[in-house]
Amino acid sequence: MAVDQHDYDDIPGTFVFDAERSRRGYHLNMFCMSLMKEENRSAFKANEAAYLDKFPLTAEQREAVLKRDYNRMLELGGNIYFTAKLGATDGHSFQHMAAVMTSSTQEDYAKMMLAGGRPIEGNRSKSGTDKRAKSKRKSKSKARSKAGSKRG
Repeated sequence: MAVDQHDYDDIPGTFVFDAERSRRGYHLNMFCMSLMKEENRSAFKANEAAYLDKFPLTAEQREAVLKRDYNRMLELGGNIYFTAKLGATDGHSFQHMAAVMTSSTQEDYAKMMLAGGRPIEGNRSKSGTDKRAKSKRKSKSKARSKAGSKRG
């Protein structure tokens, strides 16, 4: 399946859950949602591979689930709120999952979030095009402040 490119694909570490990803991840998300029922969680825990056979997942999605590669699941169409059901089935908190997804410990992740989250620098654009956007924003804000001072 060809994937259309979007401006938001340039955001590092971010997979926007758009219509295309929703379609691509439908069966992955239905698997995750099935874990809301105790009998399904029990069946999954008893034999993960056999349980996954009930869902027409791609080989990549199946591998991501079995490896608990949450970032890959999101890239392959998983919705963060649905994939959280898998983490909960494993007995993990959302904070644990977020720490794993950011390659950090829960303690370091919590500290980062309490300090305001990831720094903006280096996290806005993979290509560096955010530098041009910053200069445009500065010139627009200068123009606005000059226009505002003339109204006076």
